[in-house]
Amino acid sequence: MSCSIDLKDICLSLDGRELFTNIWLNVSHKEKVAIVGANGCGKTTLLEMLAGLKSKNSGIFELFHTKIEEKKDYKPLRELVGYLFQDSNDQFLSPIVKDDIAFSLLARGMDKEEAQKRVDMILEDFDIVHLKEKIVYNLSGGEKKLIALAGVLVCEPKLMLLDEPTNALDKQMQKKLSVILKKIDKSIIVVSHHKEFVEDFADTIYEVQDKKLVRIT
Repeated sequence: MSCSIDLKDICLSLDGRELFTNIWLNVSHKEKVAIVGANGCGKTTLLEMLAGLKSKNSGIFELFHTKIEEKKDYKPLRELVGYLFQDSNDQFLSPIVKDDIAFSLLARGMDKEEAQKRVDMILEDFDIVHLKEKIVYNLSGGEKKLIALAGVLVCEPKLMLLDEPTNALDKQMQKKLSVILKKIDKSIIVVSHHKEFVEDFADTIYEVQDKKLVRIT
């Protein structure tokens, strides 16, 4: 089976503090994986490493069968990976919803008419067409999260990395997000402290325990 991510003996630190020691993780093609653990245990830092934003201390990191030793190794693969920030406000690049979702498509050279078709399709898939002309910063926390996720998914990445996607979401919106994630036919890694949420959609769940990743389902 094709592999999206393969970690072997990875050690990772932040500001001199060791977060993970000799961890192993394999994510298969289109597998949905969740990593749970208490706040401050290093989940976000691990996700940032997988997104090419931070470097490992040691070990082997392979992304789509390509070994990543330095940040430059990640560059040819960057468009294959979609990253959802924990704070949705960090995701937005344009003030109007339709323009923000289209931003990355246009930046990659897509024709404006084709980009708008893609935007309309994803707004319909997410059932948020009514937000199309809204200002993103005036939306609720849950609406912002859906717009941010739409902006990631519209680029059709092969791998999606989602950092605490349930932050600022009420129970109803969490359920809606879970339904959306179930439908997405991509490799997905979600880090969360919300175990009940990830149990609803993840194929495999790992928990951070004593600087290790321990598979619990």
